[in-house]
Amino acid sequence: MIDPTASTSGNDTRRVHAFHDDALGYDDATAVAERIRTGELHPLEAMQAAIDRIDSVEPALGTLAFSDADRALQRARAFGEHVRGPEGIPRLAGVPSAFKDNVAAAGMPTTMGSDAVRGTPADSDGPVVRELSATGVIPVGMTTTPPFGWTAATERQGGRVTRNPWDVRRTPGGSSGGSAALVAAGALPIAHANDGGGSVRIPAAATGLVGFKPSQGRHSHEPYSKNMPIPIVSQSVVTRSVRDTVSFWAAFESRRPATKVAPMGQIAPAPDRRLRIGMVEQSPAGGPTDAVTLTVLRLAAQRLEELGHHVDLIEAPVPSTFEDDFKAYWGLLALATSTQGASLFGEGFDPAELDAFTVGLAAQALRRLHRIPGVLLRLNRMRRRHDAMFGDRDLILNPVVNHETPEVGYLDADQDFDQHMERVANWVTFTPAQNVAGSPAISLPAGAAPDGMPIGVQLSAHIGHDRTLLEIASEYEAAFPFARIWE
Repeated sequence: MIDPTASTSGNDTRRVHAFHDDALGYDDATAVAERIRTGELHPLEAMQAAIDRIDSVEPALGTLAFSDADRALQRARAFGEHVRGPEGIPRLAGVPSAFKDNVAAAGMPTTMGSDAVRGTPADSDGPVVRELSATGVIPVGMTTTPPFGWTAATERQGGRVTRNPWDVRRTPGGSSGGSAALVAAGALPIAHANDGGGSVRIPAAATGLVGFKPSQGRHSHEPYSKNMPIPIVSQSVVTRSVRDTVSFWAAFESRRPATKVAPMGQIAPAPDRRLRIGMVEQSPAGGPTDAVTLTVLRLAAQRLEELGHHVDLIEAPVPSTFEDDFKAYWGLLALATSTQGASLFGEGFDPAELDAFTVGLAAQALRRLHRIPGVLLRLNRMRRRHDAMFGDRDLILNPVVNHETPEVGYLDADQDFDQHMERVANWVTFTPAQNVAGSPAISLPAGAAPDGMPIGVQLSAHIGHDRTLLEIASEYEAAFPFARIWE
């Protein structure tokens, strides 16, 4: 039997990574930040190493929508003059990072991954970038995303694709695929990602990273997502370690305390009690979970039981109407994008340049517009009843996606809409529920396919119970260290 936790040789030419003995070495973001804090490492050295690493992998991976390397070096050089705020040095001060191409950052264009958006450089930082920047990270640019983040592979019109560093023939997932590829390849220690249906967790699972989606209420929203009828977008990061995710949220919360949910507070190395976990193997949406994914899921459940937690098999706690309702809501957002693009994304928006998937989603919504009141009613009801659907369980364990990571082109941006929809809906079957509910979830790299490609599992919790997720993730990582791309 093939061990699902094994990885292929680091000499595999399909793999692309930048880890070596330079200023960044093999450190995670927490270690880089600590070396900067103690004076062992200057941010300029760290940033130059990150830029050199990006240059080395970019031709193979295609991760950057916009490079801001010159300003990044200037900011790193001026670190000593500007890093200290009224509350002292931020926890991740000086660490190289990047923003995803769907938030506003001063001096950088935001295109939403679409040819329809002009991408004029912003005059000032948007609310998300202001909050992310308060953690101390220094951005090197904007990372790639598919048009408007609708789909689960980072591919744009005209064959412009972002590739997976574990195997360049595969997608890194989406929509935060550019950020995930850079972090997994070792070019950056940490990078911004966001999630409206799995867009942090799916690329994390595909690239062997940690992808945490927080509860709604922990951050501000960009103007285009602020007034959604049901808020589904969460801002976060992709990281190579749970402790980096913990470090980021500790830094974030110290500057921007949560107002609508309980603060995370101090994250312990493990939960203070043993937890009841319901395991879901099959989603009521899409096709059946494939054998390799099930093997990794069951291994994760076995490991959690070895840690003393109780795991039992349950049915997915979502209504039977959820898949159709989420697709309808997805289409409603695309319809708003196509008809209100100029007000949402600025002058110069050109609907004639919209991609086939956005056009198809919008057309589907227009045909079914009479259903939207019922859709919103049912989705809001699910949101209100989410915690009760857990029963007496603390967490839910399930796959992140229901089959192995597809090759580049499987979710090509120029393909027929119906085929694209069938493929993405069949792969992305587990993650959208937490977006609608507003609940937290985390993807952990629990194993691998026989060819070495990472496979993630997801743990989700009651709304506001983010701390519990991060504590059990910390415990799991300490007991069962994650595979590394250079190994």
